[in-house]
Amino acid sequence: MPTAARQASPSEPAIAPFHAAHAPDDDKLTRAFARKLELSESQERSIDLRATRMIEAIRDGAGTIGGVEDFLREYGLSTREGLALMVLAEALLRVPDALTQDKLIEDKLKEGHWSEHEAHGESWFVSASAWALGMSARVIRPGETPEGVLGGLVKRMGMPTVRTATRQAMRFLGHHFVLGETIEDALSRAAKNEARGYRHSFDMLGEGARTRDDARRYFKSYADAIAAIGKAAKKMNAGKKLPDRPGISVKLSALHPRYLPTHVEQVLEDLVPDVIELAQMAKAHDLNFTIDAEEVDRLELSLDVIDRVFADPSLDGWDGFGLAIQAYQKRAPEVIEHIGELCRTTGRRMMVRLVKGAYWDTEIKRAQERGLDDYAVYTRKAATDLSYLACTRQMLDLRVVLYPQFATHNALTVATIMEMAGEMKGFEFQRLHGMGEVLYDSLMKSNERVSCRVYAPVGGYRDLLAYLVRRLLENGANSSFVAVAGDRKIPISDLLERPARKLGLDEGRSARNGNIPLPGALYEGRKNSAGIEFGDRYELADVTGGMANAVAPVDAVPLVPGLKAKGEPLTVFAPHDPSLKVGSVIFATPSAVEPAMQAALKGFKVWSRTSAEARAVILERAADQLEANRDRFLALLSREGGKTIEDGVPEIREATDFLRYYANRSREMFGAMTVMPGPTGEDNRMAWRGRGVFACIAPWNFPLAIFVGQVTAALAAGNAVIAKPAEQTPLIAYEAIRILHEAGVPKDVLIFLPGEGDVGAALTAHPKIGGVAFTGSTQTAQAINRTLAAKDGPIVPLIAETGGMNAMIVDGTALPEQVADDVVMSAFRSAGQRCSALRLLFVQDDVADRMLEMIEGAARELTLGDPMLASTDVGPVIDGEQQAMLAAHVEKMRGSEKVRFQGETPAEGTWFAPTIVELSKAEALDREIFGPVLHVVRWKAKDLDSVLDKIEATGFGLTLGVHTRIEALVRKVVDRLDTGNVYVNRNMIGAVVGTQPFGGSGLSGTGFKAGGPNYLTRFALEQVVSVNTAASGGNASLIAMGDG
Repeated sequence: MPTAARQASPSEPAIAPFHAAHAPDDDKLTRAFARKLELSESQERSIDLRATRMIEAIRDGAGTIGGVEDFLREYGLSTREGLALMVLAEALLRVPDALTQDKLIEDKLKEGHWSEHEAHGESWFVSASAWALGMSARVIRPGETPEGVLGGLVKRMGMPTVRTATRQAMRFLGHHFVLGETIEDALSRAAKNEARGYRHSFDMLGEGARTRDDARRYFKSYADAIAAIGKAAKKMNAGKKLPDRPGISVKLSALHPRYLPTHVEQVLEDLVPDVIELAQMAKAHDLNFTIDAEEVDRLELSLDVIDRVFADPSLDGWDGFGLAIQAYQKRAPEVIEHIGELCRTTGRRMMVRLVKGAYWDTEIKRAQERGLDDYAVYTRKAATDLSYLACTRQMLDLRVVLYPQFATHNALTVATIMEMAGEMKGFEFQRLHGMGEVLYDSLMKSNERVSCRVYAPVGGYRDLLAYLVRRLLENGANSSFVAVAGDRKIPISDLLERPARKLGLDEGRSARNGNIPLPGALYEGRKNSAGIEFGDRYELADVTGGMANAVAPVDAVPLVPGLKAKGEPLTVFAPHDPSLKVGSVIFATPSAVEPAMQAALKGFKVWSRTSAEARAVILERAADQLEANRDRFLALLSREGGKTIEDGVPEIREATDFLRYYANRSREMFGAMTVMPGPTGEDNRMAWRGRGVFACIAPWNFPLAIFVGQVTAALAAGNAVIAKPAEQTPLIAYEAIRILHEAGVPKDVLIFLPGEGDVGAALTAHPKIGGVAFTGSTQTAQAINRTLAAKDGPIVPLIAETGGMNAMIVDGTALPEQVADDVVMSAFRSAGQRCSALRLLFVQDDVADRMLEMIEGAARELTLGDPMLASTDVGPVIDGEQQAMLAAHVEKMRGSEKVRFQGETPAEGTWFAPTIVELSKAEALDREIFGPVLHVVRWKAKDLDSVLDKIEATGFGLTLGVHTRIEALVRKVVDRLDTGNVYVNRNMIGAVVGTQPFGGSGLSGTGFKAGGPNYLTRFALEQVVSVNTAASGGNASLIAMGDG
């Protein structure tokens, strides 16, 4: 250890902030790992012998009480029972009311063949669980097996018994994953293991904090646990020094409600002192204090906190501070090197837990959803296993400054680590409580005594849920060593296959999973739009810096061939800052509609006869240019539209996706005529063609995405377009039109007419208009519809997407933290100015108090401010008119309903803070309130039909959210309501082009859905050509056919 180390102030890191390439190439990494891990033949034989002994011990020990591995093998996630059990375990114990418990149990027991498991489950643990679940199923199903048909009378008589048995089965399962419901219970159970030579690290269960109260509660929980562990260690570990002492694991996201990379300054200011205080408590008792791993995008943030805490002078002379590193992250080797440098610089040693990682499926989904360049985690399990061993070697080589802690239940991994380590000191193994017992018991009793620490979850059964599901996902898959080690049908030699061999590196196979496309290649026929990684400090700085350099004023004018703009420019100011000039616009007048129409009719004749391929290429070129001008559009969206960066990035991506999706659909629909069936001697073909000139009238709330989506759909179908943007956001639309013109859309095919409502009225009333695409209020859509119906001449389509009184139903099985996240995002993202935003929340009365408390607390943490800043969560409403409407509505609600929460706003600008109003009845909300106002209604579990009646009675049908673990409830809601987009157990905004086509029914729109496979049909005409091929003297092809 260095004797003279540089001291850093608590507010400054000791070394440079961590940064590494977020998602380097899998093949380069794994091949480099394989080269570093080459061992001699004698070493490989030694590994085989050790691992074989361990696997034989596991198989000899199978069937004992507490065999969670047996349980996972029996109920693998490839089985219906395994999936049903995971959902049941995740939800049942938090449900407070009997009726909802009964519905959940019935729902999940229908999904499994439980009686089959009772017959051949090896361990007492498996048999007991199968008995309880099987008994439950039998009680509610008459017949010879639990899978018989439901009998109402038997069900009514038996449900209390069913409920008791099933809850007991879930508690029994939880008991084997959780050491104790309280730290005192856990310490009592741990004493027996300590006497056998095990160490312990206690993990206080719970999800991340959503509110300040959550964070304070978790802080107290950690502080109390440290005190209790320290007190017990005086007796249990008397005379022992670290590392041979117990410890605690701490989750940073549990200590701060906005633990996000975009809020780094706030997090460091608030959190570092708290973590230092907890670490000081752990130091006072000489305990191990480990910072747990978080999701990929929080890695840099976590290391920023760790760098500052670890360097605090008050922690000098203590080697108990630690962190967990995930081997499935491609940056793991750089993290280890960073920690090594931190230790060398500060002159201290750190305890480092190496895990494989528990959020793999979430990370894959997240990278795809966000349109990242590549995955930050490996896509094949064998690649993670190889990375784990490479990180092991790196950590073993750093034992002078690190104390490695290898968390694994894999016998081959354990044997390999022991061989690489040489001496069995200077490191320890770790296992989860309830798992790996036989493996490590056999090692503890062998001549090669190793140190092993038990990672011991502590908490009530409600807090177990999320942890349990992660463990089931992590260890229950067919590829998991835990799931197969005890299976005697699998030869031991199969379990000894090395990761590099599994990957096929010697045969030249890729370390990538061929079944998981790169995020950019997610969609067939088109590129996925590119997003940004907010967790990469340099990428985020590049975005904000690029925006700051792209604020030149935009001076928008009408773009009509042969028509010069006239009139006084109107200054456009930023809604968040009335003194900030964004640019200017010259509005067209209704008199410009006629010359615009004449130019567009001329352009239509050429454009409609341009090949679908040529049109598609132009649209794809525009998509590329839009992405290349990302920062320019982000700045405009923030300054003119009030969009935060986290709102602006998805909007640009949506506009880009529209361009590519409709280009691809255009090729498919308009590329060639479709051959139709019919009698011999005829050739029948059908084709699509454009209708003429479309008026595209876009709203201010998505001034880029919806504007581009309308325009692109019309162009892709071969129409000319006269585009009228909203009066509030003409500059964004103007820049989008310029991109399309530069990409190759002729100027007489795409005409830009900014203006007030009279311009739109003149457009829709023009006798030559071929159709109207409109997004806005229901009242305006109805007025346009009347105008079109009153005209003489062709009947033309109105494609309208209007508003919605969008509801979300939450029952007692829903996870409160997930509900809070999704409600806050759905109601307050974009300041509630989305057509899809949540307006009316129905919460089951039994869980409403806790959920509403969490939702309010989470809303309280939202930051309102300059939308150009990454740390801003909510921007302004669009203008003073909207602001006044919202204020009047909330004031009216104060007279008759309960305003539960209203946030604070900046002094200048058109702000309206997130507001929550509890209604006495759903009917108290009689219209759509377009802004950040959430209305809440309580409902009783027996009254679901009444809730659905109330939603149906609004007449709207745009979006609907459902939070439940009961599949039957989801099926009932979907069957009953004609809502356009139904979102289950997720937020209800941000429909993705080509994945979640968007549009409603009833008062919410006309269909077909934007971003869907049928949308272009509304912009086109069908033409059939029928040719009598026999007219010229006979059917030669029929005569030449032969007689078969």
